Amino acid sequence: MATSKTAGSWLHPMTIAVMVLSALAAMVVTGLVGGIFTQQLAEFSDGGALARVGLPVARTIHNVFATVTVGLLLVAGTMVPETTSTNRRESAKRLATLTGAVWVLASLATLLLWISNTSGVSATSSSFLGTVTSVVWSIDGFRAMLFSLLIATVAVVGSAIVATKTGITWMAALSVIALMPLALNGHAAGAAAHDTAVNSLAVHLAAAVLWAGGLAALVILRPQLDAPALATSVRRFSLLATWCIALAAYSGALNASVRLGNISAIGSTYGLVVVAKVAALGALGFAGWRMRSAILPRLGQTETARAAFTQFAVVETTLMAAAMGIGVGLSRTPPPAGEDASADIATALTGYPLPAGPLDGMAWFTAFRPDWLFLTGALVAIGLYLAGVRRLQRRGDSWQWTRTLPWVAGWLIFIWVTCGAPGIYGRLQFSVHMLQHMTLTMAVPFCLVLGAPLTLASRCLPARRDKTLGLRELLLHTAHSRYLNFWANPIIASVNFFGSLIVFYFTDLFELALRTHTGHIAMVVHFMLAGYMFCWILVGQDPGPKRWAPSLRLVLLFATMSFHAFFGVALISGTAVLAESYFRQLAVPWVPDLLADQVDGGAITWGIGELPMLILALMVGVVWMRADEHDAKRLDRQAERDHDAALEAYNAELAARAARLGESRPSVRPSSREN
Repeated sequence: MATSKTAGSWLHPMTIAVMVLSALAAMVVTGLVGGIFTQQLAEFSDGGALARVGLPVARTIHNVFATVTVGLLLVAGTMVPETTSTNRRESAKRLATLTGAVWVLASLATLLLWISNTSGVSATSSSFLGTVTSVVWSIDGFRAMLFSLLIATVAVVGSAIVATKTGITWMAALSVIALMPLALNGHAAGAAAHDTAVNSLAVHLAAAVLWAGGLAALVILRPQLDAPALATSVRRFSLLATWCIALAAYSGALNASVRLGNISAIGSTYGLVVVAKVAALGALGFAGWRMRSAILPRLGQTETARAAFTQFAVVETTLMAAAMGIGVGLSRTPPPAGEDASADIATALTGYPLPAGPLDGMAWFTAFRPDWLFLTGALVAIGLYLAGVRRLQRRGDSWQWTRTLPWVAGWLIFIWVTCGAPGIYGRLQFSVHMLQHMTLTMAVPFCLVLGAPLTLASRCLPARRDKTLGLRELLLHTAHSRYLNFWANPIIASVNFFGSLIVFYFTDLFELALRTHTGHIAMVVHFMLAGYMFCWILVGQDPGPKRWAPSLRLVLLFATMSFHAFFGVALISGTAVLAESYFRQLAVPWVPDLLADQVDGGAITWGIGELPMLILALMVGVVWMRADEHDAKRLDRQAERDHDAALEAYNAELAARAARLGESRPSVRPSSREN
């Protein structure tokens, strides 16, 4: 035990120090190649040497400590086994709070130095504070960095407060979310294919942080892990690492294709740095494969295997940190496929030029422009579902095809809506946007709810019994949580379903979703979830909070239909164009009358929206009928078991009441005439 404590006392700072030094060294080499330490911004003094040198250094430290913080929280909540005699989770949480504090400070330094570097005002100038307050909220890049800083602060403070594995896991998720606004900065934000560049960078960041952070956390916590616990933890991490390396390679290839423009640019300075990062990724993939095939099977058996794991893990974390440093240098190196200053207004607003003509005929079915985030997510969802069904079948369990078919159909519709004609034209004209919106809100969620994905996951995923949260435990815990219990309340779900329409379309949120990539993704995610929750409370079969009786569900559905129809009528009868400045600036030639197109959108909302509602009403009626049949069969079985005891008791009670009534009835005296 003394040896373990001694090892732990030096392993924590050593691992982090090696990562920081490796990342800084790689960043410096990349920076010297790209000239980021000497070049000045055009027409700016760029804040001087402090900003030029300090910014990449602060960003490198930010990346390393953010990665370690995420890894410690994730491993503590979901991977490392805990017993009554261990305190591994608390140790990881305390260390994550410390590394998180450094992350927050480095994030603040990065923001300030970036403002100095961009504005040309030195950080030591007396006017710098005024410059910060005037631009930090008005410029998109600074605002995104500020959001990242604030979310990271909440996650770090939360990690110091929470004590349960669930709370620690949620702080890990919040820490990953804190890094997502960073995808909006840098060269990806100005790329022509803006959505592909930003989405791929966000996925790349998340995959790299989870991969590198998880491995670093295992190295740091290794002295506290005995052989079985280490083997279990590494086995769980290995599965996550496999997904992460696939996502990192896929997203990195997409991002490089956008920034390089064509294969000939591979010889540029930016292209050479990309090649170096690809080489680092390849080396990491080989090391991971070697660990998974040669070391992991023996990890819980011999001390030699544990030592080999530590050596491999230290090498991997060093390479990962170097890749982070290369990434920082890469983000400061101008790519050959820069932003086109001569782009037309449609490209500037949407990231793509206008289509050749209006949406008509076969273009409804042939037009296709992949949104890689949504396309990949949908295909992964289909693949995981089919893999779960296959796992059930292999062990002899059955799964109804009437659940599989709606799930697959729902995601195929989703791909068409986001990547097909509605996705291409939805940001160009209001009527197509409303078709896209109604399909995302009603048709897609309806199909997905019928797929009962949570039921499938609970049956095919293994359960954990070592006080950690696996995917099965996370899903079931969320399904029965107070948070979901609130949003799954039928009244809340209905108000969220139709109230979101009013708030979204009759405020500036609609134009924000049209103009910004983040707003567009938030719109798709929110209305998908709102529609899913509404359909789930009506016809869902997955486990979760208790549902209302079918009769009350029908009342709620018809009330919601009325409000939904009112929204469609409001669009048809409205005289003000929604998001008028955006659509007039876009000036689509085949939409000469914006108000008439909005009226068409209202008609689509009213007409198309009612059909799914009627189908839902029929299905609720079927649920009601089946519930009655189930109750009747249950009562019949009970009667067979106890020989109609309930009926006999009921008849006896009636007879007793009749007897009491007869005894209490007053006697009637004979009349005088009878006398």
